[in-house]
Amino acid sequence: MANHSVRPRRDAQAMEARRLAALPLLEGAQSLSSVARQLGVSRQAVFVWSRQWQRRGEAGLRRRPRPGRPPKLARSRLAQLPRLLAQGAEAHGFSSPLWTTQRVADLIWRRFRVRYDRDHVCRLLHHFGWSWQKPARRARERDEAAIQRWVKQAWPRIKKTPKT
Repeated sequence: MANHSVRPRRDAQAMEARRLAALPLLEGAQSLSSVARQLGVSRQAVFVWSRQWQRRGEAGLRRRPRPGRPPKLARSRLAQLPRLLAQGAEAHGFSSPLWTTQRVADLIWRRFRVRYDRDHVCRLLHHFGWSWQKPARRARERDEAAIQRWVKQAWPRIKKTPKT
């Protein structure tokens, strides 16, 4: 899989704290530019905060709930997933030690009774720094010693040689 650099997520709590820190400065009748310099933000941001504060009071500077559908699985329960995965797939009744997205989805269903699509499971795994594992296409009965003997003895006898 490609390694994309990920922009750090915004910290909504820190951003709200910064907006609220602007309140005493704005109430102290400091200029927008001065407040912006002190908080390390743009003058335009302070202007928007000032307008929000004038219109809606302190509530205008508080963070609002995230838009979109709420997650199916609570954060506290989702936080258990890396520990479950670290136990290995065989510990959860699978026949081999590999974690595929379908197996992780099955584990989430068995453990938490929440259904996730395999594509979304891939996103969850990346969130935790994990990735799905692609099984190696090798037979369990593979005999490495017999293969090496064949390569050293039989293969040189049967391979074509260039015509001189």
